[in-house]
Amino acid sequence: MIVDGDAITSCITLTIDCDGKHITTIEGLQDPVTGALDPIQQAFLDKYAFQCGYCTPGIIMATKALLDKNPHPDSDEIKEALSGNFCRCISQYHVFEAIGEVVGKVGK
Repeated sequence: MIVDGDAITSCITLTIDCDGKHITTIEGLQDPVTGALDPIQQAFLDKYAFQCGYCTPGIIMATKALLDKNPHPDSDEIKEALSGNFCRCISQYHVFEAIGEVVGKVGK
């Protein structure tokens, strides 16, 4: 989840530590009016950058926090932002392709 603009590890965060803070979860990325997915979510679907779904929300939220702060990160900045997220189901190249699509760096 994203707390006050920063991606955090929700599984080890106490509820009391969230009091009074602005929180966004994976469910909060979808447009509430149109139901459209966030471009990051859509890119993950388009590039098959998901499998079981266990790690995907964390990867998407870490990506969202990064892109909110830096809409045009380089590959090292993307890797650093995702360094705390691991997936055992897929190759990470799908994830990087999806993020590259969102930031406009496909094939670059």
